[in-house]
This record gives sequence, structure tokens and C-alpha cells, in this order.
Amino acid sequence: MRVIPSEAKRSRGTPSNYSMPPMTHQNYFVYMLTNANRHTVLYIGITNNLERRAGEHSLGWGSAFARKYNAHKLVYFEAYADPRSAIQREKQLKKWSRAKKDALIAKRNAEWRDLLDEMYATKVVGGDR
Repeated sequence: MRVIPSEAKRSRGTPSNYSMPPMTHQNYFVYMLTNANRHTVLYIGITNNLERRAGEHSLGWGSAFARKYNAHKLVYFEAYADPRSAIQREKQLKKWSRAKKDALIAKRNAEWRDLLDEMYATKVVGGDR
């Protein structure tokens, strides 16, 4: 028997040869991306796998808007247990003014650090040796 993966399980723009890891639990994330140094653009999206989706954006597999404006720096996210709440929040944030979005980001991430980088950062324990 031959199993063909469902196209619906991939995000838009993900190559067909991309293998998704198995899911152990379900979370939904609303996230904001910006361009690297200038922070002139904000992209708001929703996903059920933040690490995968942010990685897709970094590789240019994300939305056409994010790709066009080089928005791949993850500066903000919120987690939700159900998709309806996440979709509702995404729609709400998209209606906000730029100043209000900037204030929300600054409240949790004042330096506008790339949060995806921090997910994979390693810390030396014990100092110099």
C-alpha cells in the first residue's frame, strides 16, 4: 500500500518534499515578524507550529508579503489552545494601528530581539575553563 501525504497539512509555500515532524500536542500561535534591522514592516500570521513556520519564513517559503519585504525576524507571539481564539486575535491585531502594535511588541520584547534565535541559543554554564 502506498500512502500519499495530504497537501492540506502543509503551509502555503512549503515545498512538497518538506517533512513535518509528528505532533504530540496542539497549540496555535499568533505571531509577528519584521524586517531585520529597520523594523519598517510588520507581518502578522497564525500557525500551529511556530518553529516550523518561522523557519519557513526565514527560508523564503512563507507568505509573498513576508518574502517581498524580507520579514523573517520573529519579534512577538502569543499561544492559544484552540484555533478560533487564535484567529480572532490575529484579526484583532491586524486592525490595530502601527503604534499600538509597536507598543505591544515593546512590552514583551523591548529590544525587538529575534525570538527564534533565542529558542535555539545555547548558554555556557560554569564560566571560563
